[in-house]
Amino acid sequence: MELISNEEKVTRALLVSVDTGDFDAEASLDELFELVRSAGAEPVFAITQKLQKPESATFVGTGKLEEIKRACEDNELDLIVADSELTPTQIKNIENFTGVRVIDRTTLILDIFALRARSKEGKLQVELAQLKYTLPRLTGKGIEMSRLGGGIGTRGPGETKIETDRRHIRRRMETLREELADVEKHRQMLRKRREKDGVITCAIVGYTNAGKSTLMNYLTNAGVLAQDKLFATLDPTSRALKLPSGVSVMLIDTVGLVRRLPHHLVEAFRSTLEEAAQSDIIINLCDASSDEARVHLEVTNDLLQSLGCGDTPVITVLNKCDLIDGGTPAQDFDSYIKISAKTGEGVDRLLEAIDNNLPVRMKRVKLLVPFSNAGVISEIREKCTLISEDYVAEGVEVEAVVDEIIYAKVRAFEVDG
Repeated sequence: MELISNEEKVTRALLVSVDTGDFDAEASLDELFELVRSAGAEPVFAITQKLQKPESATFVGTGKLEEIKRACEDNELDLIVADSELTPTQIKNIENFTGVRVIDRTTLILDIFALRARSKEGKLQVELAQLKYTLPRLTGKGIEMSRLGGGIGTRGPGETKIETDRRHIRRRMETLREELADVEKHRQMLRKRREKDGVITCAIVGYTNAGKSTLMNYLTNAGVLAQDKLFATLDPTSRALKLPSGVSVMLIDTVGLVRRLPHHLVEAFRSTLEEAAQSDIIINLCDASSDEARVHLEVTNDLLQSLGCGDTPVITVLNKCDLIDGGTPAQDFDSYIKISAKTGEGVDRLLEAIDNNLPVRMKRVKLLVPFSNAGVISEIREKCTLISEDYVAEGVEVEAVVDEIIYAKVRAFEVDG
């Protein structure tokens, strides 16, 4: 799907929502506005209808459908975006009635993901999610899928084309799964290597547009794309971060979340999310200036629980506090760390919190290493954190942060502070 034409005319979109009371329709619609902007289109306005459940044939009622058609004609709109997942029948009926192209929330998010994916893994994951979404929707398209134009009931050529497309999609999905399995094996090898080398990992997770990439750039000069758009960053980025204690950790930036994230994408990006889940420390970053801050925290916490992160230390951080009047979020957020990744305010408290949550396998020591054993100092420098070294008559005085493996080798040289 391409939201912007080659002539670079900006697509003007009408947003449509059915409020069934199953979720906060107003907040979801606000988010849809941002999603449409992130896709490069212009959301002109929205039409909402309250129903017990969406109409099976047209999503909205007939009267509301007339209103949508008039709105599209009067405002020269090019696109209708539904804030729910539509069936192929609903899409076809709305398009036939209004003469305007129709997509749903899931298609929109998939399109943004396809636009943002840069790494091989990210592109594979997005394509797999798109195919998973497309496969069951081939049914019922009939003559639209026919090479020759099927007869009554669009049997024959139409049905054959559908079956051909299904087989092609299934084959492609299998190929994608195999390629992703290879990528995952490589990821697991890197993870095991980090564990063997005693590398501590710290993942930044949170709602999309919470400022994860901005924080990553501030802490590590990572050069990650940081824009005021949803899903500006899709591919995980890892950079080394040296803490005030002298310990170095691997900081990982992850894909952002949204409410009602399509399950196709949750499944496709599960390996990437598990990279965060298997970290030693998790930073749950939230946009404190958003009215939905509490909901955003809950969305992230629910995902972390589903990934089995119950025993992993989670540091909750409220970002963008510089955008709040007085710089202080709601009183019931007192226990959380408040920062501005843009200005750096409060980041020192975040680094201190990371230090305080380091796994116990790291230990800060003072050593007097005999010259005959000086080779171990090179090992400390290579694999751990060497804070200082000073040559004295008895050997080399060393201060370092070491893991359990190195500590077992140097324990005999430990001296009191």
